[in-house]
Amino acid sequence: MALWIDISVGNHQLKLYDASTLLKTYPIGVGKILTPTPKGNYIIVNKEENPGGPFGVLWMGLSKPHYGIHGTNDPSSIGKSVSHGCIRMHNEDVVELSNMVPLGTNVYIHP
Repeated sequence: MALWIDISVGNHQLKLYDASTLLKTYPIGVGKILTPTPKGNYIIVNKEENPGGPFGVLWMGLSKPHYGIHGTNDPSSIGKSVSHGCIRMHNEDVVELSNMVPLGTNVYIHP
């Protein structure tokens, strides 16, 4: 499998691909204007269960320090541009995604 993640900030969507085959689409929350989600290519470098605070049930850190894909304790923020730059997902979605993608998975973030 050649899994990778495509994040469209403008569409508030995270898509999981296996090579060119779309496997799953998730709604996400992204950074606000003052603290935008960083565009570029990154990889998942760590995973932490129950990180506490606003990060929901799971944190997947990106190769850009201090940024990650994580759950949320505020489900109403999904679909909005309200975070400090991280990618927020529903808790059940981030757990499902984490179970499918290994460390080292490529993450492409674009407008």
